[in-house]
Amino acid sequence: MLRRQDVGHRVVVRRIVGVSQDRPLFTDALGELVELTETDLTLATTKGTLRIALKDVHRAKRVPAARRPPAADVVALELAANDGWPAPVQARLGSWILRAADNWTGRANSALAVGDPDRTLEDAIDAVEQWYAARGQQPLINTPMPLAAPVNAALDRRGWTARPLTLVQTARLAALLEALPARGDLPTVELADSPTDAWYAMVAEHKGTLPGTAKRILTGVPDAVFAHVHDAEGELLAVARGAVSGPDRWLGLSLLQTAPAARRQGLAAHVLRAVAHWAVQQGSARAYLQVEERNTPAVTLYQKMGFATHHTYLTREAPVGCAGSRA
Repeated sequence: MLRRQDVGHRVVVRRIVGVSQDRPLFTDALGELVELTETDLTLATTKGTLRIALKDVHRAKRVPAARRPPAADVVALELAANDGWPAPVQARLGSWILRAADNWTGRANSALAVGDPDRTLEDAIDAVEQWYAARGQQPLINTPMPLAAPVNAALDRRGWTARPLTLVQTARLAALLEALPARGDLPTVELADSPTDAWYAMVAEHKGTLPGTAKRILTGVPDAVFAHVHDAEGELLAVARGAVSGPDRWLGLSLLQTAPAARRQGLAAHVLRAVAHWAVQQGSARAYLQVEERNTPAVTLYQKMGFATHHTYLTREAPVGCAGSRA
């Protein structure tokens, strides 16, 4: 069975879900253990948090995993990612960062729970709820794992739900460039300091209408580049954004998209190679990206390129009508 020291680690739990012909029926759940009490355990899974009564647990064990990065490395990367995707409205709650951007993307509209909020955890959650309620937004908290396991447990007790688990994946640029050979048979990747209207239009097909706030986020980083690939007729085939940020000069890769008719031609790797080469010239040595664990095609593609999971996070959502105080 599991022990308290397993909190924050990836585990698999076999539990009883019913009985058929006098025999128990089992199902397995895989996720990060965020809380273990005398009566229940709570997992962060790809479908959100799952609470299981210990009386229903048949077997449970930790899943062997690669060595976890030091906590300081997780914090540093999260702060670099915050700088690379800068919400126009930000405030501090101790070391936590409160972010708002007219509800465009979860990252820019959630509190980043890293470090000490300079008050009790319950008071910190109250303050987050009040801050977002004052702006007419649903409170969200971004909880990097395993650092934020206590935060997740507290949010579970207060009825907060979770969006799908997100993987923060990283790769060294030297290895990435080696894994992505140059392709002379594909159109040239054009790198610009600002997006074109067509670039915005392709992103909007995936992200929805882009408010002015979105454009401020995308262009609000000093060292950013916008990749465009056009065919011979001038039609846009693929786009991506790269942003170098943080003291360690991390390259953040985002909004990699290919037109439906141009997929499965190697354009994604072609674009990433060009952006990675640009980042090396800006003094960057490592890249990161964020992808939902359930997005199997994207996860598989990035794995082939040499990306591996550095850490994970959940975006937690407050109950509707949350008033910013405990009952």
